[in-house]
Amino acid sequence: MNGPRLHILLTNDDGIHAPGLYALHEALKRDFDLTIVAPEVEMSAVGHAITLSTPLRVRRIRKARRFYGYAVNGTPADCVKIAIQELLERPPDVVLSGINLGANVGVNVLYSGTVSAATEGAFLGVPSAAFSLGTIRNPDYRFAARFSRQIIEFLLSAELRVGTALNVNIPAVPEEQIRGVVLTRQGISRFIERFDKRTDPRGHTYYWLTGETPVEIGNPDTDGMALKNDYITITPIHYDLTCHSELERLKSTGPPLFEGWRRTRAE
Repeated sequence: MNGPRLHILLTNDDGIHAPGLYALHEALKRDFDLTIVAPEVEMSAVGHAITLSTPLRVRRIRKARRFYGYAVNGTPADCVKIAIQELLERPPDVVLSGINLGANVGVNVLYSGTVSAATEGAFLGVPSAAFSLGTIRNPDYRFAARFSRQIIEFLLSAELRVGTALNVNIPAVPEEQIRGVVLTRQGISRFIERFDKRTDPRGHTYYWLTGETPVEIGNPDTDGMALKNDYITITPIHYDLTCHSELERLKSTGPPLFEGWRRTRAE
């Protein structure tokens, strides 16, 4: 890349001390101007929540006696908002969120704080991508961190539609086993979920959500299936949740229930 050094905002949902975020920082710090603004604690599965009822507090974090980034007592979306609107001296050219511990595919995208940080960047007009590694055990972030450079180039050259972010998932296999890069659609994979019922020392019952084993539903061109087959997946996502085909079907068939409501009101 030629010209002035790009300014990249790094964030995540695993917290400012997460190894995935550190790996991303270390892979990019020599060639880019980086600013980290991330939650002070893990904020996984908070979706696109923002903080309204309590003040946001920001702390400067140091690593190896040097300034590392800003820790925010809020959500990933909060971090991107406050970074762009208050903390940064100049706007970022790119927002990267990750590297998340565990894949973000299928319906899990709706829950993901990592993905929501990227879509918040897209809301604010900044080319943005979410990065996730497809494992929760013994993660090796090195290849995913290096591959982020290709995603930065793609973000800046692809001319994505305003409000669109990229959701990127990296298979957790050795680099030589990765079969390629594919553009995919979001699948509708679900999770086999159960609540583990337990009793605390005081005799009170509590529940722990467990059993997050993905089951892919649909065609092989989905993010979950491609990732399972050791492909890097790139899915363009946006915040229009309208089901357009269903909207058109309902418009064409008409809503008789509401017609009856009108007649009742008239009487």
